[in-house]
Amino acid sequence: MRTSALSRFTKLEFRNGKSLGNRVVVPPMASETADESGIVTGKTVSHYSSLAKSRAGLVMVEYTYVHSSGRSEVHQLGIQSDAHIAGLRRIVKVIHESGALAGIQLTHAGGKTSRDLTGGVLMAPSQVPVPVKDQNMETPDAMSELEIALWKDAFAVAVGRAEAAGFDLVELHAAHGYGLNQWLSPITNRRSDAYGGTIANNARILFEIIDEAKKRHGNLLFAVRMPGQDFLDGGLRSTDALWIAKELEALGLDIIDVSSGIGGWRRPRERSGEGYLFTEAAMIQSAVSTPVIGVGGIEHGRFIDEALSSQMISLVAVGRAILKGPEAWGATNLRFHPVLI
Repeated sequence: MRTSALSRFTKLEFRNGKSLGNRVVVPPMASETADESGIVTGKTVSHYSSLAKSRAGLVMVEYTYVHSSGRSEVHQLGIQSDAHIAGLRRIVKVIHESGALAGIQLTHAGGKTSRDLTGGVLMAPSQVPVPVKDQNMETPDAMSELEIALWKDAFAVAVGRAEAAGFDLVELHAAHGYGLNQWLSPITNRRSDAYGGTIANNARILFEIIDEAKKRHGNLLFAVRMPGQDFLDGGLRSTDALWIAKELEALGLDIIDVSSGIGGWRRPRERSGEGYLFTEAAMIQSAVSTPVIGVGGIEHGRFIDEALSSQMISLVAVGRAILKGPEAWGATNLRFHPVLI
């Protein structure tokens, strides 16, 4: 879909005039530093100040729950009330000071949590426990039409709070087995109404959330983290993922972030080396013009340049290698390029 070679240092211009100075992304990674109400603490701000020293073009804030029923960790970051905005604004400030754009990932855990964390509520598309490695998850309750409406409103309002906090980009988390992924996957979505039974119906709630969010907050940049496939028998296939990605492009998404599916974020058993999820990301990038993020154990700038120059993907997420040493990554991989000086 592109005619010229890319490198880490190729700028990416967006429709609203904002741009990335380079093609490296710090992906959402749970820090568990919020207080028990999901509010930002000093540790949270320090954590993102540190990650921003990687000098990545886009720094994503971790998965942040949009409603109390979607919480999945005691110290998970939240955005379920206006009281959370001030703390989130502090995170945006330290990311912007590094020259990066600031993104935030919004999520609802669906059935991938416990009633102890959600005040006794456990809602999902169907009464199917979410498959999680080495865990036996509780059986959730199938959502009613009213609860579907609650989800859609919670996401839309949370997008408004993210904009009020100053974020440049909002990413909806529809991967790693969390709530929106549960709707997409035939493993966890067994419905026979308008929200199940076909890939178009399974994806309906995601598309409706995007459509409403873009209507209310059209100047924000939008991304979706989606599975390239579920990596489980009977789950979402790569052909399904390709169809979803094309629909996301038609909806006007600014970035498509391709990761793993209902089985969780861990490396699939049969994959090795850097870029172990690039197969699906490259398949999608070859079919859409929307920039696609590739991810999976990236450790070296050289690998990133090769992936970009071969036009496999448009952006590369570097997680653990940056988490291990943000300043070292910035010095080794980015500092000496003139576009960042």
